[in-house]
Amino acid sequence: MLQPKKTKYRKTQKGRMKGNANRGTSIAFGSFAIKTMDESFITSRQIEAARIAVTRFMKREGKVWIRIFPDKPMTAKPAEVRMGKGKGAPSHWVAPVRPGRVLFEADGVPLNVAQEALRLAAQKLPVRTKFIVRRDYEA
Repeated sequence: MLQPKKTKYRKTQKGRMKGNANRGTSIAFGSFAIKTMDESFITSRQIEAARIAVTRFMKREGKVWIRIFPDKPMTAKPAEVRMGKGKGAPSHWVAPVRPGRVLFEADGVPLNVAQEALRLAAQKLPVRTKFIVRRDYEA
C-alpha cells in the first residue's frame, strides 16, 4: 500500500492540495513543456531560478512561457518570538501546483536543446517533472 507523500507544508491553514490539476494541463503556447508529477508550493525564487536556467541554456533564442504565478502569500514570524500575538507578516509568495500542471513551455529551438534546457529548469524545482512534446510537433 502506498503511503501519502510527506511534504513540508501539510497544515490545514495553508490549504489542501488533493487530486490532480483541473486546468493548465496541456501545452498551450510552445512545442515543449515540463509538467509536474507532485503537489507542492513553488516559491517565486524557485520559478525565477528555473527561468534563468532555461534562458541561459537556450542562449536567449526561442521563447519561454511560465505557466504558473506565485499569488499565494506565505507568512512567517520572526526568529525567537513568543507564541501568540497574531499571525506573522508575509515572508514570500508561492504558486500551489497539483499533479499534471504545465509549469514551463518553450519553442523556437531544436528538440534536444529544449529538452536539456527544461531539464535544467526542473532541477531548480521542488517537484518531480516530466518532459512533454506537443502532439502535432514534427522534427
